[in-house]
Amino acid sequence: MTQTIFDRIAILGVGLLGSSLAQAVRAYGGAKDIHLFDADKEARSIAGRLLDGRVFDSAADAVENADAVFLCVPVGALGLLTRDISSSLAHGAILTDVGSVKQKASEDMAEACPDHVHLIPGHPIAGTEKSGPTAGFADLFKEAWHILTPLPSGEPGYAAAVERLVAFWEGLGARVEQMAPDRHDRVLAITSHLPHLIAYNIVSTAYDMESVEDGEVVKYSAGGFRDFTRIASSDPTMWRDVFLTNRDAVLETLGRFSEDLAALQRAIRWGDGDALFREFTRARGIRQAVIEAPDDVRDLRLELLGLEL
Repeated sequence: MTQTIFDRIAILGVGLLGSSLAQAVRAYGGAKDIHLFDADKEARSIAGRLLDGRVFDSAADAVENADAVFLCVPVGALGLLTRDISSSLAHGAILTDVGSVKQKASEDMAEACPDHVHLIPGHPIAGTEKSGPTAGFADLFKEAWHILTPLPSGEPGYAAAVERLVAFWEGLGARVEQMAPDRHDRVLAITSHLPHLIAYNIVSTAYDMESVEDGEVVKYSAGGFRDFTRIASSDPTMWRDVFLTNRDAVLETLGRFSEDLAALQRAIRWGDGDALFREFTRARGIRQAVIEAPDDVRDLRLELLGLEL
């Protein structure tokens, strides 16, 4: 058990991440009391049976006297939820989130966050394609990166609040890194957001081709297709909000991807086997280097992905 960082935390949203967070705290420590809330009545009912915490029917009630509040909702709802709880947040409390987009999320939360609260946006790079309170598990954050994007602040206690939040996540087994919100969004656009977009699209394309090919596309789909498209099972609401709030970075990355894909298309059209072999060999080497690199060599892995940070 890790040391107690917070006397009481509030988790708003008990889907995969919120449920996992509650279970991780009970398994590994970090807080004495857990308050839970979800806008969905059924999710609250499941959380009451499954999770060891007190479930509230209102977000404002759940956050009262909490030392730290974790917003585990889609990024499009972060600003509104912050406004809903702003008058109930304790003086000196930490407000953080688990959203996959940080620039827009930070702006939305900052607009509604009261001055007496320490806003420290965050993002655990952990998850599965499953969703809902029953999908959570205590070890989700073990050995996973947790990115914090602290805001420029000279207010008393802010640096100490960041240190407390770092200690909390490290106690749950996460590896914590800090970076600017815009840098986070550029990195996640290529490593997470674009792969999800491609997976959603290729599943739709396969379905559309199903009628053309007499039902044989899905029937004969190989393991590669199933493995690659696994993430297309992810929560549609969450990913709709991700793409809308990280629009610029995703479109920039998608443009680069489209150019590279067009080059492969030309090679196939003109029978340029040498070009295809070179690109496949290069990609295979990059993939192997990423797999073999030590987990803490993140700059190398990003460089191999062609990111300019």
